[in-house]
Amino acid sequence: MDKVVGAPADAVADIPDAASLAVGGFGLSGVPNVLIAALYAQGATALSVVSNNCGVDGGGLGILLAAGRIARVTGSYIGTNKEFARQYLAGELEVELVPQGTLAERLRAGGCGIPAFYTPAGVGTQVAEGGLALRYGPDGEVAVASAPKEVREFGGRGHVLEHGITTDFALVRAWKGDRHGNLVFRRAARNFNPLSAMAGRTTVAEVEHLVEPGELDPDAVHVPGVFVQRMVPLTPTQAADKGIEKRTVRRGDAGEGGR
Repeated sequence: MDKVVGAPADAVADIPDAASLAVGGFGLSGVPNVLIAALYAQGATALSVVSNNCGVDGGGLGILLAAGRIARVTGSYIGTNKEFARQYLAGELEVELVPQGTLAERLRAGGCGIPAFYTPAGVGTQVAEGGLALRYGPDGEVAVASAPKEVREFGGRGHVLEHGITTDFALVRAWKGDRHGNLVFRRAARNFNPLSAMAGRTTVAEVEHLVEPGELDPDAVHVPGVFVQRMVPLTPTQAADKGIEKRTVRRGDAGEGGR
């Protein structure tokens, strides 16, 4: 029942080349940076990643991306990651763009053993009709396009068939967790981490605060330990290392109207 693994390197040591990974995080919130760094050092390549976004230039999954370790991304947001956009447009990376809510539900469905479901999101667009560029060729033409999906009508409204997602491994970051693998997430970090944890056949969680079994309020647990196989407690320095994607300030009382 004690799922604690002492070192991040040990927790990701058996992730092979061409493995599929569900990776938590929303922007820079809740990104399992320590496990990603360990996987980078481990050397696995040709990875298929499922994540809301693929990190930023020089951070998160962006580290694996820049090293050419990722072959395919299923996500909903390219964002400001210039290397992600460059690899996609240059035909170096296969990308399946999915509506954000659909991606969340595909991960949840996979984790719950639901093979497929219908949703109205994407009906009447290339999401349902096919033709989205999964991979570009060297001359900028679409080399691989998405296939059409089944559409059925429910209650007079069209719905597209989407498939649940399961992956070989999942990497997530939790605020608190106990030795049995029960996890608690905090604020925006809760958006995709619980869903990714459910979707992975082998789920590895880095935890900011490790507590003993019984210390967590059962009603506060977001992911029960049945979904988690390995726990990596973070040092205080690692737990405090959290990036800010866009640092903004407001105007003070002085200057330009005091706004």
